[in-house]
Amino acid sequence: MDDCVFCSIVAGETPADVVVDDTDFVAFLDRRPVFKGHVLLVPRVHVVTLPDLPAGLRDGFLSHAQRLATAVVEGLGAQGSFVALNNTVSQSVPHLHLHVVPRTKGDGLRGFFWPRTKYADDEERGQYAARLRAALE
Repeated sequence: MDDCVFCSIVAGETPADVVVDDTDFVAFLDRRPVFKGHVLLVPRVHVVTLPDLPAGLRDGFLSHAQRLATAVVEGLGAQGSFVALNNTVSQSVPHLHLHVVPRTKGDGLRGFFWPRTKYADDEERGQYAARLRAALE
């Protein structure tokens, strides 16, 4: 898709802090994270919603989601994670993407209100990506 920012990231045309890059999926840090280390998992193929995901990619998608949920705990010291995706409604980019957000008790996240934070700079964002990549190895 020419106008899809996630397809552009997958193609390497738009820079991103990538933490997973394999044949079928890419995961990268959200530019407007709920909390630092917030990762988006996307299939390489452009599909809009979970029901559109080809059957042959379902297991890999869930497997990467599990690995990322573990990585935010082991690599970032989070106590747990929030894992979610939207289908059409509240889907800011019309390309299937799963959010994996590191969580700690008392972090202030309540319900489905997602406050956003910022990385201090590109270097800090890169450090978070490196820690997650190391935890995924």
